[in-house]
Amino acid sequence: MKKNVLLVSLLAILAVSSLRAQGPGNTPTVIRLDPALDSLVPAEAKLDLVKNDFGFTEGVVWVDEGKSGYLLLSDMYANVIYKVTPEGKVSLFLDHSGYTGYDIWRVGMPQPDANRKDVFFMIGSNGLALDRQGRLLIATWSGRSIDRIEKDGKRTILADRFEGKRFGGTNDLVVKKDGAIYFTDGFGGLRGRDKDPGKELDFAGIFIWKDGKVSLAIKDIPTPNGLAFSPDEKVLYANGSQNRYVRRYDVQPDDTLTNSQMLIDMNSDPLPGITDGMKVDMKGNIYESGPGGVWILSPEGKHLGTIRTPSL
Repeated sequence: MKKNVLLVSLLAILAVSSLRAQGPGNTPTVIRLDPALDSLVPAEAKLDLVKNDFGFTEGVVWVDEGKSGYLLLSDMYANVIYKVTPEGKVSLFLDHSGYTGYDIWRVGMPQPDANRKDVFFMIGSNGLALDRQGRLLIATWSGRSIDRIEKDGKRTILADRFEGKRFGGTNDLVVKKDGAIYFTDGFGGLRGRDKDPGKELDFAGIFIWKDGKVSLAIKDIPTPNGLAFSPDEKVLYANGSQNRYVRRYDVQPDDTLTNSQMLIDMNSDPLPGITDGMKVDMKGNIYESGPGGVWILSPEGKHLGTIRTPSL
């Protein structure tokens, strides 16, 4: 099964926040707000469930393998990365994907789970990406680092500090063609979030790892989360989980970010759901988790429609 065939299925698990947002049973799968959506999502399109029964899914990334491939995703409750085939077969890809210690009662943001009527702790990895050599990159969240899995399986910590201070919860990451890794960090990896005594950095931001060095790119989003490049890598999109908006930045030849602008603000929408996972297609359209499901946006930020995602 090719990547484009899997697209809608992947979007269904981009962010667990959007899975909580469901409408009435007669609500159509796709809410069409602009005729331009017809060329992106056919009228007969429907959601296909690849696999469920996970804890809290994050960080979906597709890995090519021969004529097909497989999906990797983080389960933050279980602290693992799963491998999922197009046929829905699930296997363990990496254990202790986020926090690698054993004193797990000390770490992890508490997450009430209404479906299970319990509280779980977010100790697993979050965002995943592949570098230009096909190696897996991990935003470890409670591990408070950006890690790389080498071809021989060895785990390398690329970045865990900025100016000598530990990150608070690495969230998402994207890789530029020149090898620069952009990633978000906040306080979510800490059990007490911004009040946690283990907090070292007093701000959240978007950071860049390049040639072994970490620099701060921007810090104008209070709770930075998802990241995605435009196809030509001249624009970086970033959202804030609790802010419910997407901002855009011009990417300079030296990889720095300038000209911060609001792309879209979703706060006027009454439906539940935060801005979290985000992908961009080859035409530059943005697929963004948000209120009620996955929002499809033009490169200019126009809301073309929403793929409604059910509660699972």
